[in-house]
Amino acid sequence: MRMTVFLPMLLVAGSLTALADEKFPVLEIGSATFTNVTITKVTASDIFFVHAGGMGNAKLNKLSPELQKHFQFNPAKAALVEARQTEQPAKYHEQLAHQPAAPAAGSKAPPATATQAVWRNDLPGALKQAQSENKLVLLDFTGSDWCPWCIKFEQDVLATAKFGAYAGQNLELVKVDFPRHTPLPAEQQRANTALAKRFGVDGYPTYVLLDSAGKELGRQVGYLEGGPDAFIAELKTFSGR
Repeated sequence: MRMTVFLPMLLVAGSLTALADEKFPVLEIGSATFTNVTITKVTASDIFFVHAGGMGNAKLNKLSPELQKHFQFNPAKAALVEARQTEQPAKYHEQLAHQPAAPAAGSKAPPATATQAVWRNDLPGALKQAQSENKLVLLDFTGSDWCPWCIKFEQDVLATAKFGAYAGQNLELVKVDFPRHTPLPAEQQRANTALAKRFGVDGYPTYVLLDSAGKELGRQVGYLEGGPDAFIAELKTFSGR
């Protein structure tokens, strides 16, 4: 994940806590640009921030060497922390236990109800279904059992009755998951990695809206405040529907 900050950097020593609340006018992560950025937390492996459109996070090892130095990145310490995280059960995993399993590749997803959006894991099948029902396709690139903003958006937006009702009428939903604690079949891992590469996704959560032909209409990177109303309004803006 490439990150560029348009701000003169002061490469000074200090505690990680002291770097919290640091402000940047513009922050670029891959193809996404964030404005009015405030760093809220710095850990051994990640930075967390809020911006004009919501919240986000990035891995320190993906930053430029200058920013890694600025945020006191220690590769050995970060690797140790991430190894411990992998060995432990995800602390958010129980929050996701109520979510329905994605349909197997090639299967038809059951219709969403007014209170529950149903996600599948195969884009070709979703596109075919979207074409037959005049719907759009929403891709959810997520780290479902470790990414805090992914889990928060799931709770605040995707699991709500309002989004479920909207999706049932307008969307085919595809979850492109990159879990750390829940093994995926090798074939699914390869398919998800290929989709992330195809759409240039290098941070989570990322939501990509497609038409039924697979053309990208717009994307939301990171957490969007405002609940289901704000997200639905954004999707309508992307699609013009």
